[in-house]
Amino acid sequence: MKKKTLILCTVSAFFGALLAIFLYDPPQTEPQSNAQDLRTWKPPEVDLESPIPLGTSGATSDLPPEYADLTPEERVNVAVYESVNRSVVNINTRSVQTDFFFMRESTSEGEGSGTVIDRVGHVLTNFHVVDGARDIQVTLFNGKTFEAQLVGGDAATDMAVLKIDAPTDCLFPAAFGTSTGLRVGQRVLAIGNPFGLERTLSTGIISSLNRTLPRRHRRGTIKSIIQIDCAINPGNSGGPLLDSHGRLIGMNTAIASPTGASAGVGFAIPVNTILRIVPQLIENGRILRADMGITQVLQTEQGLLIAALTPGGAAQQAGLNGPKLVIQEKRQGRVVYQYRTLDRAAADLIVAVDDEPIRSVDDLMNLVESRKPGDEVVVTVIRDGKQTQVPVTLDEEQ
Repeated sequence: MKKKTLILCTVSAFFGALLAIFLYDPPQTEPQSNAQDLRTWKPPEVDLESPIPLGTSGATSDLPPEYADLTPEERVNVAVYESVNRSVVNINTRSVQTDFFFMRESTSEGEGSGTVIDRVGHVLTNFHVVDGARDIQVTLFNGKTFEAQLVGGDAATDMAVLKIDAPTDCLFPAAFGTSTGLRVGQRVLAIGNPFGLERTLSTGIISSLNRTLPRRHRRGTIKSIIQIDCAINPGNSGGPLLDSHGRLIGMNTAIASPTGASAGVGFAIPVNTILRIVPQLIENGRILRADMGITQVLQTEQGLLIAALTPGGAAQQAGLNGPKLVIQEKRQGRVVYQYRTLDRAAADLIVAVDDEPIRSVDDLMNLVESRKPGDEVVVTVIRDGKQTQVPVTLDEEQ
């Protein structure tokens, strides 16, 4: 009787677990539906010419007594921190992984940083901070914690926007600057939550500009990356990079380190890229990218040979050619065999798009991604030994 009961319990538990797996729907796998007030997002207005209080002039007559003994550099550091630290949040995530073999779940936790970007409750962070998270909690400067929902995310640019329902008087949006005109050697400041230590300030300079970073979940690179020597550690991801006026000029996203800790080589996504991506994430929940309808190419010294096209896609509709399917017959005695081969000589060789030379897959991807669905591009191909130009109207990537 005990053995029969044990078997019935085991079978019941097995089918119950299967039912739970099929019914489980992670809350953030689909972006939140956007209310009307989320569709017209713009960065908070700020006078880019106005200096931060306690600037570098060295004058002490208008300073509070506690600042009188600070050096000009210290005044800037203090002023930036006191102006911006309330905009920085601590993000904690919880993810659940299911072991299908043993029918059990395990929980993992993560943390990162973020920046309040408006008084509606939007928070900017890295996509990798919240990727796969089942629960997301955002802690403000005053210690209050709120459940966050994923409004939109983009793995290709490592950006995500969260939404919290916090009182307006608790939200202090960061002032947006510009990454145009940045200079190597320019002072920058970073605020984040390294190792869970909330709203930690580190300072440094811009070490280099226009670096590239490999994408995490997609072929290609993120361009125009800012390299900095601020101390950036695990937990800083998603936090703001600031100029000496306290304006957001980037978002800290990665470090180069053999040990996983700061080695003085950090990277930040420039604010101009953020300003291009964030409105789309808030409005659509994702980035609407263009697609040429070419699924595979072979890289040659002359260009890219088309290896496969999306059936009915933009390239095929425009008349671009991939390999030709050839059916041949072979006789062995009285038996005739049919076999199929691909004639790659019939495929077009892409050498340029809109008169820009194409030498690698990254060249093609970067050019297509710089366009919008519905844009027309002119593809220059070599066909039958001659150059031919083919106009292609780009589809929307699915």
